[in-house]
Amino acid sequence: MQPWTSMPVPQLPGQGPPLRLHDTAARQVRLTAPGPTARMYVCGITPYDATHLGHAATYLAFDLVHRYWRDAGHNVHYVQNVTDVDDPLLERALRDQDDWVVLGMRETALFREDMESLRVLPPRDFVGAVEAVSEIVEVVGKLLAWGAAYRVDDPEHPDIYFDHQAAAHFGSESGYDEETMARLSAERGGDPERPGKRHPLDALMWRTAREGEPSWDSELGPGRPGWHVECCAIGLNRLGTGFDVQGGGSDLIFPHHEFSAAHAEALTGEYPMARHYVHTGMISLNGEKMSKSKGNLVFVSRLRADQVDPMALRLALLSGHYRTDRPWTTGMLDEAMVRLGRWRQAVARPAGAAAQDAVSRLRTHLADDLDTPGALAAVDRWATETLDGCGRDVDAPTLLRAAVDALLGIAVDYP
Repeated sequence: MQPWTSMPVPQLPGQGPPLRLHDTAARQVRLTAPGPTARMYVCGITPYDATHLGHAATYLAFDLVHRYWRDAGHNVHYVQNVTDVDDPLLERALRDQDDWVVLGMRETALFREDMESLRVLPPRDFVGAVEAVSEIVEVVGKLLAWGAAYRVDDPEHPDIYFDHQAAAHFGSESGYDEETMARLSAERGGDPERPGKRHPLDALMWRTAREGEPSWDSELGPGRPGWHVECCAIGLNRLGTGFDVQGGGSDLIFPHHEFSAAHAEALTGEYPMARHYVHTGMISLNGEKMSKSKGNLVFVSRLRADQVDPMALRLALLSGHYRTDRPWTTGMLDEAMVRLGRWRQAVARPAGAAAQDAVSRLRTHLADDLDTPGALAAVDRWATETLDGCGRDVDAPTLLRAAVDALLGIAVDYP
């Protein structure tokens, strides 16, 4: 797949402190230590509906990681998948009497438009599950041959499952007990009651062909891939093991990221798959998590159609800390529009308050587990000082404009 169009990122003088991020597996904030090329995998969309604000908040958080590493002098190899064949997509296509391929292509195109409008830097590799089927088949075939996967005893549908006990560190990413895992598996696409499984937690790797469902011929027999093995195959084949960040929403901690990591460990014998597992909080509306199943979604494309400035939307979503579950309100957008207006007025001045300290504070806050409230406050302080006439530095507005663009992804020039 082709990702969306990138945009130039200003280069700033100097560097900030090394980036520290919360690692779900370690249960603490830890220093990231990428090599010359920082490697990041972020789980992408299942394209059966438009991009909602929960999606947007997640991809903005990892866009900040991407931008911070670039500012620190790293090349960034960023990979993102698209789950363009899976039960939710097929169910939506059936409900709406739509072609599942057309539905997936349409919603993926809209996602690209949304990301580009929000100035999210694109991944180097943007990979659909459909185009990676041969890679997935290879992974499943190896795990089946090595005894880490097995076929259920079902003559009609001998699906292939992963034996979770084949990974010595299974459970270390989430830290959940078995009771919690069983509950979340049932809630998040697992099938713990499937007859013939060795253990209720074992995860589907290859679903044999059913009437009316898409399938691919392979040495595994006709069928289609499971969800977790998709990200394992796509990630390992492009980033190798021990990449720097595996990212996504907190609802992916289990079973998705736990099983992707377990597949990788059983396949390669190496642990961990990622050095950091980084997860974003949930966005809620009217007291409930924003999700497609609940139907309480605020879509980026709808806000854009209503002429909402994407930079104000970006600022609104960055006003809360990425790991915090938080509500969405129209008041957040109103506050962001006021903030954006003040920033634009300040950088339009011919001179401003000295900017070097503000840029340093901006970097320091972002380096501290993406402290965006603190980062925005640092820019607010500079804008207030400038608008109050406290400063005669003719280079300051240009430096602040570049810093806010490079580090926060905010274009503060008037649209």
